[in-house]
Order: sequence, then structure tokens, then C-alpha cells
Amino acid sequence: MTRIYLDHSATTPIDPKVFKSMRPYLTAEFGNASSLHTFGQRARAGVEAAREQVASFLGCFPKEVFFTSGATESNNLAILGLVRRARALDAKRKLHVITSSIEHPAVLEVCRELKKEEVEVTYLPVTKAGLVGVDDVKRAIRPETILISIMYVNNEVGTIQPVREIGRLVKEINAGRKKKVDKIFFHTDAVQAANFCDCRADWLGVDLLSFSAHKIYGPKGAGALYVRTGTPLYPLFFGGHQEQELRSGTENVAGIVGFGKAVELLADKRELKRINTNIERLRDKLIKEVLKNIPNAVLNGDPKRRVPGNANFCFKNVEGESILLMLDAEGIAISTGSACSSGSLEPSHVLTAMGISPEVSHGSLRITLGKGNTERDITRLLSVLPGIVERLRKMSPIK
Repeated sequence: MTRIYLDHSATTPIDPKVFKSMRPYLTAEFGNASSLHTFGQRARAGVEAAREQVASFLGCFPKEVFFTSGATESNNLAILGLVRRARALDAKRKLHVITSSIEHPAVLEVCRELKKEEVEVTYLPVTKAGLVGVDDVKRAIRPETILISIMYVNNEVGTIQPVREIGRLVKEINAGRKKKVDKIFFHTDAVQAANFCDCRADWLGVDLLSFSAHKIYGPKGAGALYVRTGTPLYPLFFGGHQEQELRSGTENVAGIVGFGKAVELLADKRELKRINTNIERLRDKLIKEVLKNIPNAVLNGDPKRRVPGNANFCFKNVEGESILLMLDAEGIAISTGSACSSGSLEPSHVLTAMGISPEVSHGSLRITLGKGNTERDITRLLSVLPGIVERLRKMSPIK
């Protein structure tokens, strides 16, 4: 059986060029990048070359790129690091953070932890299309607001958030604040955006940006946090001098080198446009045929303001997990939502925030395409999905 992979928002396969770049650092160039001898210096050269590649992609200085184990760590470092630095400077200061109700758990769970540190958090609502309102952000800002964290692209429904517009708003408000200590910092989780959207930090107006290698055809276990010069962060790890003493721990040299190569491949704008145009064409065909051929199927998220690879549906009166398992038996891999929440029996917090009832959201599927997918893959999916939904509905006690 030929297997078809349609879960690229969970992870992507490693590009052969990325694997080739990593191979020497898994064999001959095995040195610790902190060592002073030749083995270590060769490893260090690989890390610093990757830092240059990531900096070029983000349009920033190499010293503003900090390597981590992935976006979850980057998000933790951005949010907790900023809050704890502010606390260290003034233990009695009131602090307020703004985020959205549809963030990835790697942001939401961190914000919930802030309650233990006596930080107030505002969770912004979204529209039925899954969009955060810039006016809602503006209304939520208080004199004690220190951080705004809004994801660039939602990981479940693929909606592209108005990050650049929020960046402009933050810049405007900061210009009116007299004291430097009162500055609002702006963070975005750009994990799902890197393959499709402009991630230049100055263009977006962000102070902190998280992303991860394994979403852009790179290896798992490598990520980065962009930190604008002058942004105060407190480290989460202690015991080493790595990453300018902000992120202690021996660097994952091979993973970092692969990350750099994956980012370098994104710099070929002509090739990237060709890939994404094809992905969008396949995605549009999928959406059109599903809505046409499966009764009571609903597309989730904004129909226009979404990344090319995402199609998220709800199928009424059927469990999404059952569809997933039956498709897997046919050799087709999809998801019911975020990979980080796949073990949860709770309805999607993203769909619930968009006003979709828990009963309907339990019938959701996230189908995410990548550069290796073909017309044949979509045709195969469309040949089996309607029948699977029909069979499950006949078995369902809910009519």
C-alpha cells in the first residue's frame, strides 16, 4: 500500500538537501561546539553559519538569533523570560500580558503558569473565521501591559493573523510612553508561518519570534527565538555559557546545521512560490470537492486569509478520530487538530473559541499539504473520504 502523508502541520519530512548538510556533523564533525580544539571549532563554525542563515531569513543581526530545542522552548523563553526579568528589576510591579484564546498550548499553558507569578493575562476572543481583532488588542492594553503574544498562523485552521497591523499598533503606543520601563514587547509564534509568510522581524514589528525546524522540512529538536536587541530576558536554564548565556546546554550541532539549511531553502523565492502555488491549487481542489460531495461538511477558518497548505473541516454527526483511524487504514495520514493535543478528549479550544459547538467540533479534521503531495494524493483521499463519512454516520446514534 502506498502511504499518503497529509499532516504537514504536525511535522514535515526532512528534505534530502537538509539531511545531506547534517550528515557530516553526525559522523566526522562530531565535536562539542564549546570546545577550543579543532573538532570543537569546526562544530562551532557549523552553528554560526546556521545562525547567519536564520538571521538572513528574519532580516536581523546574527546576535539576535538564539537556538533552542524547538518552538515550545522558544515560546517559554520569550514569555517567562520577559516576565521574570521584569520581576527581577521590580518585584512589586504589576504586570499584564495579552494573548489570544486560540494560541498553541505552548503559549496558553505558559500564560496559565503566569498566575503563579501574580501576572494578569487577557485572552482575546476571535471571529467566527478565527481572526484576532486589532481593535480588541488596542482595547485590552493597560498601563501595566508588558507583553502581547499573538500567533502568526493558527496551527489548526491555518488563519493568518494581523500580526503586522498589531506590530504597528504596539509601535504607536510605545512611542507615547515616556518611560523605557513601560515599553510593551510583542511576541509571535511563527511556527506555521515560516513556509508561507514573510517573517522579517522589522516588517512584522515584533520583538520576539519563535519557530521550529521540523515544520520547514528540517530536523526535530531544533528551533530558534529571535530576540530584538534591547529586549530583556531572564534565562530558563542555568549551568552553561551557550547562546550568550541565555540558553545553557550543549548545542545540537547537527540539528542546528539542518535548521540553517532548511531556512536557506526558503530563501529561493521563485522555487518557494512554485511550491506554494501548487500546494494551494491542490488544497483548493480538496476544499471544493469535499464541500460538494459530503453533506453537512463545513470549512473552518477564513476562506481567503489562510495559508496554502491548510484545510480544516467539521463533519456533523461523526467523530473526527474515527475518520482519522479509517483513513489511516487506507494508508492516508491526517489529523484531528494540533499534534500536541492529540491525546486530549476535550473539544478543540480553537474551534470552541470560534463559536463551533463541542458536538460539531468533535467531527473536525485537519488536512495539511506539503511540497511532496501530488494530484494523485488528493484524488485518492477524495475517493475514500465521502464513503467513510457516510458509513460512520449510519453507525452513529446521533442523527
